[in-house]
Amino acid sequence: MASPRTITIVALSVALGLFFVFMGTIKLTPRLSRDAYNEMRRAYKSYVRALPMLKKMGVSSILLRKSIGALEVVCGIVMTLVPGRPKDVANFLLLLLVLAVLFFHQLVGDPLKRYAHALVFGILLTCRLLIARQPEDQLSEKRILSVNGDEQPLIHEAAPEKGKMKVS
Repeated sequence: MASPRTITIVALSVALGLFFVFMGTIKLTPRLSRDAYNEMRRAYKSYVRALPMLKKMGVSSILLRKSIGALEVVCGIVMTLVPGRPKDVANFLLLLLVLAVLFFHQLVGDPLKRYAHALVFGILLTCRLLIARQPEDQLSEKRILSVNGDEQPLIHEAAPEKGKMKVS
């Protein structure tokens, strides 16, 4: 049976991955929701207006919106489908992206209700990353798999525990 830690990581990965695939798709195309797509277009125009440095660098609101949307879709797919270390990298990239979006919302003076979802998903990304990077609990007994696939405990190792001396 899977550990609660594994179940939590998988559940958060799938839920967050699907959310970011959905949100990234809304930024890229009006097929899912025309109203949400138009709102994203309007929001990214205000972000570029608030940061003239982006305009000087040649970053238009369209380029910013589409690059953030594409990054969300790619990282969301990785979070949902790809096992191992790439999930943690995608999680970290999405966390940086959420921080940037929160910065944009603060810069243009949006009310809390406009970016509350970004706060919540930023917290969830942080929790998932912390849980995933946490080392597994060390068991006092080492286990091996027998031929039929059942776990069987081994005898305690002869090495003393940390901070204790072995007396013979």
